[in-house]
Amino acid sequence: MLEVSDLHAYYGKSHILQGVHLTVGEGEIVSLLGRNGVGRSTTCKAIMGEVPPSGSIRFRGEELVGRKPYEIAQAGIGYVPENRDIFPGMTTRQNLLLGLKPGQKEEDSRWSMEQMFDMFSNLRQRADVEASVLSGGEKQMLTICRTLMGDPSVIMIDEPTEGLAPKIVQQVGEMLEQIAQRGVSILLVEQKLTIALKISSRVYVMGHGQVVFEGDPASLQENEDIRREWLEV
Repeated sequence: MLEVSDLHAYYGKSHILQGVHLTVGEGEIVSLLGRNGVGRSTTCKAIMGEVPPSGSIRFRGEELVGRKPYEIAQAGIGYVPENRDIFPGMTTRQNLLLGLKPGQKEEDSRWSMEQMFDMFSNLRQRADVEASVLSGGEKQMLTICRTLMGDPSVIMIDEPTEGLAPKIVQQVGEMLEQIAQRGVSILLVEQKLTIALKISSRVYVMGHGQVVFEGDPASLQENEDIRREWLEV
């Protein structure tokens, strides 16, 4: 589905990504782990074209390097950034409708607004109130649901559980599993190892702009050296 190889990216003269490689298969949840500042968010931004990349980013066999972000979105890649951007003066319902691609009708997507409300009932209760009054967890759910309304085949989600209560973290994890079961592949940037290892089929660990480990969750749990050097504080 998504294949990244020898990915490099810069902020000014700073060489942030130094040959990153990863793959995401059909309906798979893949977690990108590591400490802050190692390039996880930059990897997502480079795939999305928000940071100019070099190397290769292939989606369903087609090269994405050089394409504009809106072209990448239209190709079928969704992106939920860490800052949970919403339109605060618009209602929850209006925010969801903005997730539709130009010319796309709601009935053409595998995700309808009713399905979004079924998946997270709090959004139904808040459908016609301004998004500015939503809680942090509700805003996070709204940004994920809004991206799904555009019917992506792959969705990249950056730190969805940051700052959320444990109960909401569990809801987010269950929601991500439901999304993957519907055939949408997920690249998850996550700090909380517990949730990442629970729902992922594979994990990558990044350090200094490179992938330093790849494998299944069980392999990472068994690899004390990798956890101590690249993950634990």
